[in-house]
Amino acid sequence: MNLITPQWTAPQNIHAFVTTRSGGVSNAPYDSLNLGDHVEDDPKSVFENRALIATHLPSKPIWLAQTHSTVVSTPKSREYASAPISADAAVTNIPGEVLAILTADCLPVLLASKDGAVIGAAHAGWRGLSAGVIKNTVDQMCTLSDRLLAKDIIAWLGPAIGPESFEVGEDVVKAFEGLDVPMSVSAFSPIAGKSGKYLANIYQLARDRLSALGIQTIYGGDRCTVKEGQEFFSYRRDGKAGRFASFIWIAK
Repeated sequence: MNLITPQWTAPQNIHAFVTTRSGGVSNAPYDSLNLGDHVEDDPKSVFENRALIATHLPSKPIWLAQTHSTVVSTPKSREYASAPISADAAVTNIPGEVLAILTADCLPVLLASKDGAVIGAAHAGWRGLSAGVIKNTVDQMCTLSDRLLAKDIIAWLGPAIGPESFEVGEDVVKAFEGLDVPMSVSAFSPIAGKSGKYLANIYQLARDRLSALGIQTIYGGDRCTVKEGQEFFSYRRDGKAGRFASFIWIAK
């Protein structure tokens, strides 16, 4: 099993890793460590894969039913929520509580306060990014600590579709134009010979949003789920695909 550990300056009590597609029991096209229970894989295989991952975690992960929304699950909201939790981000200040994000091209964003007291995780596809899922996640992190400001948070951008593989139409560009967040010139590049088509840099779009909030310490953003087929599932590349997961927790 190949687990990816973020290379960032998070405090020592913050633990995180990202799974790859290897080390599980699922058959093709979900081979082999598929953790998504909504992709038509054999439920028994998904259960066994999640059990394998559980051996690397301090508690059962908080799995979300992700819908490209901007909803953030918080410790308070989880007191009354029944499974599955419909949200695209989660935050906590409770040691041992494991946040989890499933992806297969969309961007997983892991967040941690510099004092190690609060963490967050967001599922940031282009819809969520344009609608404000990162801002909502940071806002909810700050509500968990009276002294926490956005500038005291660091971020890590996990494996997602790379800037040379993410072809989009004008509708995606327009979704970001006119927003309050300044858009870097490298966020979208017109594709020669394809009118109305662009290459989108989801990593840059996320960095723009983090920077606008005052978060300057940003790591990651150097993988491509489409190109790295041996490592990652990719819905855009394969159509039918499993999901890998990004986990983060505060050590007890």
